[in-house]
Amino acid sequence: MQDTFVLKGNICFSADRDHLSVFEDSFVVCEKGICRGVFSRLPEKYRGLPCREYPDRIIIPGLVDLHTHAPQNGFRGLGMDRELLEWLNAYTFPEESRYSDPEYAGRAYRIFVEELQKGATTRAVIFATAHVGATLLLMELLDEAGLCAYVGKVNMDRNCAPEICEAGAGESAKETRRWLDLCAQRGFRTVRPILTPRFIPACSDELMRELSKIQREYGLPLQSHLSENRREIAWVRELCPDARFYADAYDRYGLFGGDVPTVMAHCVHSTDEETKLLRKRGVFVAHCPQSNAALASGIAPVRRYLDMGIKVGLGTDVAAGFSLSVFRAMADAVQCSKLRWSLADDSLSPLTMAEAFYLATKGGGEFFGKTGSFEDGYEFDAVVLDDANLRHPQKLTVQERLERLVYLSDDRNVEAKYAAGRQVAGKKQAAGCCSDRAGAPAAEAVRK
Repeated sequence: MQDTFVLKGNICFSADRDHLSVFEDSFVVCEKGICRGVFSRLPEKYRGLPCREYPDRIIIPGLVDLHTHAPQNGFRGLGMDRELLEWLNAYTFPEESRYSDPEYAGRAYRIFVEELQKGATTRAVIFATAHVGATLLLMELLDEAGLCAYVGKVNMDRNCAPEICEAGAGESAKETRRWLDLCAQRGFRTVRPILTPRFIPACSDELMRELSKIQREYGLPLQSHLSENRREIAWVRELCPDARFYADAYDRYGLFGGDVPTVMAHCVHSTDEETKLLRKRGVFVAHCPQSNAALASGIAPVRRYLDMGIKVGLGTDVAAGFSLSVFRAMADAVQCSKLRWSLADDSLSPLTMAEAFYLATKGGGEFFGKTGSFEDGYEFDAVVLDDANLRHPQKLTVQERLERLVYLSDDRNVEAKYAAGRQVAGKKQAAGCCSDRAGAPAAEAVRK
């Protein structure tokens, strides 16, 4: 059952993409898993609730990883001198074939979930493999850890290693239905299934038609890849000559936004026509700056997407991205946007830190609904950060301390973590009673 409690500390969150709201020595209220707002003095109706005090700590919404690959966690940091398609063949496909072995899958996925739990991520959208048993195991481990996630059994019936290539569209669809029925039987608490065609080169037209039927039957959201790499885009043009552009290869099967909540990773080289369709269909873009740099894919025009009103969040894209830290993704997003502005297109101004923080919280969190903020009515995800080990000689504001955490922190700085109103990491803290202060809302505090 979700808890009702109050956290006290230095509270930071985004109400919009342009501003970081900072409330020092304040309270944030969780009522049955739902945030009821931030207050500089606690209203009388919340007096008496259990209060967990974190003196001089920084409390932020949980971070959202909009795109990552759980089975690739074990080879992070390998092959970073390769380009996308050769990297897939040299590293990804051989590794993912090992997940047919339940013992190996269990060992690898336990490491992934333990590492994810230690960090600041509370929600993630995750690729598994094509194996039903291993995918269910990953979902069970995430659910036991209390982390909120969408997890997808991957579909792929062409252009991949024989060891992981499914035996035709019919078999892939059959296994996907079996997986979904087993998911329903397990009754996961915090984890949900998501339809996952790997990418167009790995999915035949027949398979895409089958997935469209499954989507309508089960009402699933969808995740995949889009316009990541120029060679990949040219390949899609050869495989789907009737498609107007890459996104159209999804859209013609009804698998590109609209009534289908959809997240597409990368969108590095989306054309104007494709970009307009992203906006029209309400598709989320998972910006993965680290992997795009590591595999020489390029730098996505995130400023353009934001200015057009396209929904954008951040992804770690492990293992093409070598870090599971969404903080690192924030820093990379800012740095890569500077490089694009400096070297390629000075009409697109670099991202600010406030914008990167928004993408990592409320921006990506919207894919899960009302998550990623401490505004009233949002699901309560929170991370308590202790930056005492990041020593400095000068006096810093809370906002400056948070910025240093983005660039310098690691798992040791995460003191506690809450997902959907439940504490999922950190020591359980004895809670006092919030009866000593009562009154005005946090609107009194200065927005910085």
